[in-house]
Amino acid sequence: MRKTEDIVNHSGGLPVEDDVLELVHRVMHDYRSLQYRLLRDGPHEITHMEGKVLGFFGHHPGATQSDLAQHSGRDKAQMARLIGGLRDRGLLTAEVDEADRRNVRLSLSAAGQTVQRGLRQQGKRLGAKAVSGLSAAEKQQLLSLLQRVRENLAGG
Repeated sequence: MRKTEDIVNHSGGLPVEDDVLELVHRVMHDYRSLQYRLLRDGPHEITHMEGKVLGFFGHHPGATQSDLAQHSGRDKAQMARLIGGLRDRGLLTAEVDEADRRNVRLSLSAAGQTVQRGLRQQGKRLGAKAVSGLSAAEKQQLLSLLQRVRENLAGG
């Protein structure tokens, strides 16, 4: 039987520019996988996007679904489904806006705050693990280089 080679997940001599972004993508995939494993296997089974929604309302209590859609750049229907699921599971609370009763203000429930706190703690642990063994100067250099890559992309 012939040996097969994984050409989908192996760079196979891509230009350095492609390798850099592919490695950044893989690092983030590994990070998210480890971060959400804790909660996926817990009582709330949080997905990456649900974690992002909880994080938004954790930082912006009382914001609306429209605020989230504008902030994320995602489709309002997708955000409505995510919010609905989080509300059904008791992780978000909703209050009608007294100034404009068409708007619903969303905030984390006590359970949502617990989940969000767990996400932040897990993120800190994984961040420390990711850079363990790097000196302070190496960490600063890594941050500077990644910031330059980001600026290059933003510059068009």
